[in-house]
Amino acid sequence: MRPVVMGALALLSAQFLAPAAFSAGLIASVSLSSQTMTVERDGVVVYEWKVSTARPGYSTPTGNWGAKSLSRNHRSRKYDNAPMPFAVFYNGGYAVHATFETRRLGRPASHGCIRLHPENAATFFTLTSQYGLSNTRIVVSR
Repeated sequence: MRPVVMGALALLSAQFLAPAAFSAGLIASVSLSSQTMTVERDGVVVYEWKVSTARPGYSTPTGNWGAKSLSRNHRSRKYDNAPMPFAVFYNGGYAVHATFETRRLGRPASHGCIRLHPENAATFFTLTSQYGLSNTRIVVSR
């Protein structure tokens, strides 16, 4: 009976630590300080990519969100119809998406979105499509 109780306690502890993270099959963890995104599939790290987040004067909010919608060829209504290919929206108008300014990856450069190399954005978009919006989490931390 003791292993059952210990297993139940471990499960209960996990629920209080990060319930959303444990329920998602696909987790993208973005570090603002290192300007990187680590992608985990079913608990296994499969990718680590350079990103660009908000430059001075703008902000990329920190937190933990589920993916809300996908848009393969999105254009920004707020920023002069700027291209946002392979957009995975997670918090209002904030998205993980491709950028063609690849030389700026690894340092802040955006208006708040999380920018990826086009190949990496396409990969993340495809993974999100495969896992489903409800099974995808985006976690942004300092």
